[in-house]
Amino acid sequence: MSTTKLGPNDELERRLTEAKVIEDANCKLRNEKGLLTARQRIEKLVDPNSFVEIDRWALHNCHHFGIDKKKVAGDGVITGYATIDNRPVYLFAHDATFLGGALGEVFAKKVCKVMDLAKEAGCPIIGLNESGGARIQEGVNSLAGYADIFYRNVNSSGVIPQISAIFGPCAGGAVYSPAVTDFTIMVKNQSYMFITGPEIVRTVTGEEVTFEELGGAEIHNVKSGVAQFLAENEEEAISTIKALLSYLPSNNLDSAPENNLSKAHPKIAELDNIVPIDPIKPYNMYDVLERIFDQNSIFEVSRYHAKNIIIGFARLQGRSVGFVANQPKVLAGVLDIDASVKAARFIRFLDAFNIPLITFVDVPGYLPGKLQEYGGIIRNGAKLLYAYCEATVPKLTVITRKAYGGAFDVMGSKNVGGDLNLAWPTGEIAVMGAEGAVNLLYRKEIGKEGNKEKIQNLVSEYKNRFANPYIAAEQGYIDDVIKPSTTRDRFISFLSVQENKRIQTPPRKHGNIPL
Repeated sequence: MSTTKLGPNDELERRLTEAKVIEDANCKLRNEKGLLTARQRIEKLVDPNSFVEIDRWALHNCHHFGIDKKKVAGDGVITGYATIDNRPVYLFAHDATFLGGALGEVFAKKVCKVMDLAKEAGCPIIGLNESGGARIQEGVNSLAGYADIFYRNVNSSGVIPQISAIFGPCAGGAVYSPAVTDFTIMVKNQSYMFITGPEIVRTVTGEEVTFEELGGAEIHNVKSGVAQFLAENEEEAISTIKALLSYLPSNNLDSAPENNLSKAHPKIAELDNIVPIDPIKPYNMYDVLERIFDQNSIFEVSRYHAKNIIIGFARLQGRSVGFVANQPKVLAGVLDIDASVKAARFIRFLDAFNIPLITFVDVPGYLPGKLQEYGGIIRNGAKLLYAYCEATVPKLTVITRKAYGGAFDVMGSKNVGGDLNLAWPTGEIAVMGAEGAVNLLYRKEIGKEGNKEKIQNLVSEYKNRFANPYIAAEQGYIDDVIKPSTTRDRFISFLSVQENKRIQTPPRKHGNIPL
């Protein structure tokens, strides 16, 4: 019986065919469950035929617990580079069809390789995650592999954008890397993130909890704030990644791409009457944002968490900017723990990647009460203060209505480095609201019973003397009081001359933000 020796090309074809058979079988099983495979996710994300795989033939070297009999080319993760909208990116995608996407030594080395390449090339790194955590059979090698990835996450932070999409259950070490990246996207009723799963929780604490209750996509978008985007399905998650990248530079030395199709809102004149005359009547800050930024350019971040503050990206005359805005329709736009942390983290991202920051202020102060004090509103509120003071990007601020107390200072004031500080005629700048100030300043004159007419006169007098933007403008704390409908043009004009802003910060290793 004669045997035919395979040539080099024949051997490659044999391996490719064998891998394709396995992938096709796994693909059919996944698709029947309504799930995409790792390779399908990559193909939908990147430009057609642009993905180039790295380490396709990698295999693990573990021999414990019978795992030596379980080997698949790639070892449970697909890594490589591609383009998205003709911009280069590096990426990795967990393959949950092999050992549930659990991470081992070789798996980790593959991920670390593309992370290193991404940082060196100045390209975004994107992780498509679906992993049960560390590969138990590989013991400490798995733990070390995760630490290698975490180390690279931290060293790439502020250098290249890092984006994580969660497409299935992620547990243990598999959640810490996404937590260190810049943005996390989760899929409703499909994505889960937790340190320990429901079974371990039940064993340790006796608490009965479902996957969804413990770490579902809505929990982390609404309550914990761990995730910044909530997608209805995998396709929407992939579209979110693409949209997000369109606002971001490839690295901290590049500029964000511009969109030359920018248009002003046709109803921009409505801004002149958008703030109600009644100071306690709410209005929707989204109506303001939509009329100032380019049409259809607002891309909100963390939409479902801490709704009393709005953060996100937008465009002004085609240029990418970031914004932070109090939302008077939710808790009157008050600052609390969640809102402070949400905005602070976003501001630090904008500053790291040289994206201008625009702040819209309508804030009555910080939320009072035991829950806030016990939760550390002083420390957490200071994070927002720190972020504004630390940021050296162009900082533009407009006060639309209330700017009371310490919240005035924190929300991008001139004294924390604001470059352009404007106010609308409806602006109210004071240590506190007029009613509260009158009750403190004229306590004896008012008496216990109180004279409603006298109180109203004192409130009106206080507002005229203190709670208006002109006092601050006279002192130079506000650069100008403007008609609301001119805000867009003022922002565009100022950014055109301030885009090359440079500040030399004192030499230091790093600051000590109150974490």
